[in-house]
Amino acid sequence: MTTPDITVVIPLYDRFTALDVIGPYQMLALTPGVRVVFAAEQAGPVLDDCRTLRLTAVGLDEAPRPDVVVVPGGPGTVHVLEGALPAWLREVHPATRWTTSVCSGSLILGAAGLIDGLRATTHYRHLDKLPLFGAVPAQERVVVERDARVVTAAGVSSGIDMALRLVEFLTDTRTAQAVQLWTEYDPRPPFDAGSPSRAPEDVVALAAAFETAALEAATRS
Repeated sequence: MTTPDITVVIPLYDRFTALDVIGPYQMLALTPGVRVVFAAEQAGPVLDDCRTLRLTAVGLDEAPRPDVVVVPGGPGTVHVLEGALPAWLREVHPATRWTTSVCSGSLILGAAGLIDGLRATTHYRHLDKLPLFGAVPAQERVVVERDARVVTAAGVSSGIDMALRLVEFLTDTRTAQAVQLWTEYDPRPPFDAGSPSRAPEDVVALAAAFETAALEAATRS
């Protein structure tokens, strides 16, 4: 049975990664009884890491109390590890059903003190940073810590997998399967290069160079 009036808040910040947000948004917003709200430190448009997508957010102080929080990652993560967003997460987490992250969003959960002592995952390039926040790195696509009500997802595309798992937790398996089918999420990638363990070495190096350039751009800003 679908639980009515479930509020999901996705906090945004400058230079978030679009699919970290849009993947979970699409799965959750299509779930009956669920509404999704974008929030940010300042109300208004927030620009993604490619500087071409703007999403309009309410202020964190105006956001409804969330049943679920989905924290995205992106090059802008480095700028929000201190300040309003981790403080807001510490405030709302005690009353959430689930507090979750995608990609480097887990580092923001870490800055809020929410993954200390837990298994957690993140983008493969940042797994080594998780112990800085007391977390145990797990090379898994989605890590569920039920007792802590925390879910972390690995790199960008894994947010879709995590969101479908959330749909199941919030409703039931049948509803989650229906959302998966409705979105025709049946991934069959053209290349077997989605993991550093399988990608050719030169591809791993090229992907690392892409990320380094994005982080440098974020740091300069």
